[in-house]
Amino acid sequence: MGNKIFNATALTIAIIGAINWGLIGIFRFDLVAFILGDMSWLSRIVYILVGLCGLYLISFYMRLSDRSEA
Repeated sequence: MGNKIFNATALTIAIIGAINWGLIGIFRFDLVAFILGDMSWLSRIVYILVGLCGLYLISFYMRLSDRSEA
């Protein structure tokens, strides 16, 4: 059960990051910087967490290929 919660948390953080990148691309508006400050230590932690979650979610591709082979 713990792994399922971790996966859902990682996916949620990655989605928040994707929405932020969409806002940057469309409106040149960085929501994280707006809320937490431009490159404050807290905003940097958020950016790091989003990046780590994105790297972790790469493992989902491996799990998808394992399921398709079975």
